[in-house]
Amino acid sequence: TTGVAPAQWTTAGRPSSPLDGQLGWNTTLGQLESWTGSQWQQITSLLYSASYLVVAGGGAGGNTSGSASGSSGGGGAGGFLTGTASFNSGTIYTVTIGAGGAGGARTNSNAVGVTGNDSLIVGLVTAIGGGGGGAAAVGTSGGSGGGGASIQAGGAATSGQGNAGGSGATNGSGGGGGASAAGGSASGNTGGAGGAGTSNSISGAAVTYAGGGGAGGASSAILGAGGAGGGGSGGANLGNGVSGTANTGGGGGASGSGNGGTVTNGSGGSGIVIISYVGAQRGTGGTVTSSGGSTIHTFLSSGTYTG
Repeated sequence: TTGVAPAQWTTAGRPSSPLDGQLGWNTTLGQLESWTGSQWQQITSLLYSASYLVVAGGGAGGNTSGSASGSSGGGGAGGFLTGTASFNSGTIYTVTIGAGGAGGARTNSNAVGVTGNDSLIVGLVTAIGGGGGGAAAVGTSGGSGGGGASIQAGGAATSGQGNAGGSGATNGSGGGGGASAAGGSASGNTGGAGGAGTSNSISGAAVTYAGGGGAGGASSAILGAGGAGGGGSGGANLGNGVSGTANTGGGGGASGSGNGGTVTNGSGGSGIVIISYVGAQRGTGGTVTSSGGSTIHTFLSSGTYTG
């Protein structure tokens, strides 16, 4: 019931040779403060709020076999998350940038696109990797879902992070889902376009992230365009899919029909993490810039953020 009373001093009367971690009540400021080894830090300001953008790696487009005449679905965009979180001064936070799902050449069998990898600020927020596009199969679920091949359905999205992939038709496949729109479904012989991504200005300029990949074309099907925000377009008949743009989380474009040849599906684009707070720099990690009175930390590859 009596509590513990720390030492007290004024700003002018602070200890002249403080020890690291020495704690006291500053009567001038009316705040508890501690010596960090180089400066007096007010305890009430150790915890601060910062905005974040976390985008996961996009899924790869589907890939038809060398003998197939059908088309494949576009890769889904990586999960897209924004918000605010409390960071603690001096605490080290691990930042992981998800790689996009890998594409590649295929000659002897159909292959569903590889799912993208998660991006996260460990302990605070996780964006889910985008789903792979279908190849003679449904699209894979993910942050945004991959497009379905032929008559198959698109993959489901993670709630609050993206949208579902489009559905295929007899002669066309669906586009991968994007952050702000579902992947386009096939219409007749026209493959679905990738769903549009979302624009965000946390970096200091408006950038669109997490667009879905476009569906591939077959001899009777027209390819789908990539969604705004780094989505790769699908390949035409006997053509290769286009990879999603790096550090946007865009889905990869599906390959066009192999139909006797070797075709390559597009890889998903890698993800990105950005942390921004108002005022002068107080954290370290990533590439540090400033804009509009805020300090911005951009991570294009995995690393650590020290609050």
